[in-house]
Amino acid sequence: MGCAALLWGWLLLGCSWGLGPPGVGAAALSTATYVLDDAGGLGRQFDGIGAVSGGGATSRLLVNYQEPYRSQILDYLFKPNFGASLHILKVEIGGDAQSTDGTEPSHMHYENDENYFRGYEWWLMKEAKKRNPKIKLIGLPWTFPAWIGKGENWPYDYPDVTAYYIVSWILGAKQYHDLDIDYIGIWNERAFSSKYIKLLRYTLDKHGLQQVRIIASDRLWEPISFVLLLDSELHGVVDVIGAHYPGTKTVPNALLTKKKLWSSEDYSTFNDEVGAGCWARILNQNYVNGNMTATIAWNLVASYYEELPFGRCGLMTAQEPWSGHYKVEAPIWITAHTTQFTQPGWSYLQVDGHLEGGGSFVALTDGLGNLTIIIETMTHNHSQCIRPPLLHFSVTPQRATFYLKGSFYMVETLQVWHSRLGFESGNSSLFQQLHPVKVWKGSFSLDLNVDEVYTLTTLKTGQKCGCPEPPPPQPFPSNYKDDFNIRNPPFSEAPNFADQTGVFEYFINASDPGDHVFTLRQVVVQRPITWASDADQTISLIGNFQWVNMTVTCDIYIENQRDGGVFIAGRVDNGGIYVRRTKGVFFWVFADGTYRVTSDLAGEEILMKGLSGVRDNVWHTLTLNIQGTSASGLLNGYPLWENVTISKPSNGWAAIGTRSFEFAQFDNFHVEAS
Repeated sequence: MGCAALLWGWLLLGCSWGLGPPGVGAAALSTATYVLDDAGGLGRQFDGIGAVSGGGATSRLLVNYQEPYRSQILDYLFKPNFGASLHILKVEIGGDAQSTDGTEPSHMHYENDENYFRGYEWWLMKEAKKRNPKIKLIGLPWTFPAWIGKGENWPYDYPDVTAYYIVSWILGAKQYHDLDIDYIGIWNERAFSSKYIKLLRYTLDKHGLQQVRIIASDRLWEPISFVLLLDSELHGVVDVIGAHYPGTKTVPNALLTKKKLWSSEDYSTFNDEVGAGCWARILNQNYVNGNMTATIAWNLVASYYEELPFGRCGLMTAQEPWSGHYKVEAPIWITAHTTQFTQPGWSYLQVDGHLEGGGSFVALTDGLGNLTIIIETMTHNHSQCIRPPLLHFSVTPQRATFYLKGSFYMVETLQVWHSRLGFESGNSSLFQQLHPVKVWKGSFSLDLNVDEVYTLTTLKTGQKCGCPEPPPPQPFPSNYKDDFNIRNPPFSEAPNFADQTGVFEYFINASDPGDHVFTLRQVVVQRPITWASDADQTISLIGNFQWVNMTVTCDIYIENQRDGGVFIAGRVDNGGIYVRRTKGVFFWVFADGTYRVTSDLAGEEILMKGLSGVRDNVWHTLTLNIQGTSASGLLNGYPLWENVTISKPSNGWAAIGTRSFEFAQFDNFHVEAS
């Protein structure tokens, strides 16, 4: 940064460094003093700041980015002293079912099946480790394959089976990817079983995985805290109490357990300036108010179609692999204020942490003389997270004087990094380095305005990357084809298809020496142990939600005799946790030789039906044409039905899918849309 820019930043903030005479008008500022002292011991050990990939399919589109853009995105997330510089990566252990924005594949679809190369979480963990070998890895299931529950929608009836399944995932991470999983969770935001948790610990130890720690229960502070106080054996095997969206508060029982307390899922807020304000506030106040020593954002990167639930609720946005466009959003730089100047293993100082004029501060040390102070002055309306509701509070401009004592008394200079979220001006200044502040006789003063973040630190390592701009945004290609002809695909799923119920994987059709050797196959054949309301049909979305007129063509192959069925669809209007209520224009063919046209995924709102002559275990070509308020369908190039009137939805994605959880194949997918 040039001298002029530094000077400008200094003038803009009207900061008064040191303890000289206050500037004009400063008398109106409230003033307060705060003491930072390690002489009486330190506070809790800091465990890091992280983010979640999954829960679900939140990184789906990231893998399809071309280089160098994909590596740039990963650098912003994981590279130390670069961008978000995350300390923790938490991933979903895929269970073949809907977990918010899609399904993630399991490493064991069936009891006799193991494959540690499905999905993209393995790849993502390796990319994170490549950039930061010290990053901590967490695995947590949202859903489980059906065989775990032997027909019941519950993973705890056979706890030995569930423990075997989870430990297999941890062993596979090591055996196939050389990844050491540091922490394992129980069942995301659902009930826990004490018996299962104890058996999980026993199974981990039996396989030499003593170093893997257990987090419970990824829901609320209770009842887990109360149960830990009652059950000494359970208390001995749970290492961390993880709560979700705690609103910066904890409960007395959690403190009484003497366990590490984490906000193991938080944020989940649209990633504009208000989202950045939410993140800045909770990163500090989760410790100040709630003694939480780690905060983990859902989600890492918004790499899923934006019109799915919780669009753009990631630390950054990368939802256009076809154009290469991505956006480093403000929460990335808010994260950097903490992550670039602390490490897991540092300790918080024992301070109250509340600023008298509103806002908060935390101070951390490595115990080797380094000190980092992070201050936030987020106002109520500019820092509301998606949940829980935020009680009113006020923040006013203020002068803060800090006294450094104990081993920090000798500190002479602190580096200064500053962000100001500009709501009125619409013009934010993010993670800018200002002039160092001189510490005079163990103290310094700072004039704080509202909606600001300051980091003051002895470390000189901070960096804001001046990377090249990514390409401009472009809509999804209006003419898109995929023949799935790839012998050694880098990922198990075809690019841009976003599975919403079921799992669609590349398949080599050994029995077909003809045109359909390489296909896309739906492989989930029993309803999984669900977390959300999965549909009774399987469905994978693709394309642009704004599409109105379109022609969708796909070769289909029904494998189930008698009751099998598949569809192609357009103007599909829903997905994620709302997949059961999906509407659109659905063209179904069934193994019994009939067809249907419906306006819903459930297949209940029938617009047209009749005989098609389609059979199972034969390839057929379906074409769906939607223009304005009219739709027509072709079978093997010949008209099968036409002039069906469409009232709504007026726009949406293209899709493929099956009548039930059944094997079926798709090939030569093509959509032309406008």
